Amino acid sequence: MKKFILDLTVKSVEQLHERYVLIKLTDKHPLPEMLPGQFVEVQIEGSSTTFLRRPISINFVDREQNELWLLVATIGDGTRRLAQLKAGETLNCILPLGNGFSPIFKGEKVLLIGGGVGVAPLLYMGAKMKESGVEPTFLLGARSAKDLLMLDIFRRYGRVYVTTEDGSEGEKGFVTNHSLLQQECFDRISTCGPTPMMKAVARFARENGIDCEVSLENLMACGLGACLCCVEKTTEGNLCVCKDGPVFNIKKLLWQD
Repeated sequence: MKKFILDLTVKSVEQLHERYVLIKLTDKHPLPEMLPGQFVEVQIEGSSTTFLRRPISINFVDREQNELWLLVATIGDGTRRLAQLKAGETLNCILPLGNGFSPIFKGEKVLLIGGGVGVAPLLYMGAKMKESGVEPTFLLGARSAKDLLMLDIFRRYGRVYVTTEDGSEGEKGFVTNHSLLQQECFDRISTCGPTPMMKAVARFARENGIDCEVSLENLMACGLGACLCCVEKTTEGNLCVCKDGPVFNIKKLLWQD
């Protein structure tokens, strides 16, 4: 896909949680085509310790409002600076980058599993599935109820099941402990979140013969495959997550249980 370098206008910044903000961006021209699972590289202005762009998953694309949504976890100087953006300011973005999730076909039963800020790309994935006539099922995990993000919006597009580690909402435990996995069969699983969670999901998928894709969150600097800092070992050799991913079928990965 063609890539663009755009100065997008900040429409709003919403504090969803003490660690998460939702940034909505727009442009005077229609936003370019973007696929679920792709990401953008954003330029950080005003941070003396941040020199490289930061990769942020595409959370949602609202074509009617011409908006791009970015769900940002404020974990360092760069992302904290993003959280301080104000409506009307501009954010320079390179987009869309990477390869997204595989297309979903009618009749498939698909489970989207997310944890933490890893839920971000699954919202757009679920919305595109619903648009194509396939209702997704979401299984979202967090430490506690207050850490669950955007549940009302996820529910617009499919069934939503929840786990929390402390049992404050949904079932207690991790996503791979949810009773849904024993009660229903799925043709495909797509997942994004902390690596231990994704490895557990991948193990479940392999044991049950379910096709599974994971969206990796390796450290990425350039977003174009030039700096090699995000390399992942695969059955095809070392591949750059930013250029050859971030979405990979688990059959390609050399993960060890």
